Amino acid sequence: MFTPKIPPPDTAPTPGTSLVPPLTGLVHPPACTCHHTPAAPTARVPAAAPDRPAVRFTPGSLLAAAAGGTAVVLVVGTVLVSMLLAVAITAASVAVCAVVLRSLLNRPNNR
Repeated sequence: MFTPKIPPPDTAPTPGTSLVPPLTGLVHPPACTCHHTPAAPTARVPAAAPDRPAVRFTPGSLLAAAAGGTAVVLVVGTVLVSMLLAVAITAASVAVCAVVLRSLLNRPNNR
């Protein structure tokens, strides 16, 4: 019942054959009908790279880049400081809860 269903040996493909029959007899039509012989491909020489730098900074673009960098630093710094403050407040509240629980459990008769 749980054994695999293997096809009989006469229908199973052999390792040297393919399930897809080869394509024979296909003839592609020519791309154009102008009846010329194709020219030999020639190697293209790349153009010389210019000697100037790829990026030029103007005073306005430098000012914008400095303002953008400052804004990013301020935003990231604010987020990191707020996360640190949240962790510090959580740690302080957990410490206060631990002290209160310890005092309640050590002296149950002194309430």
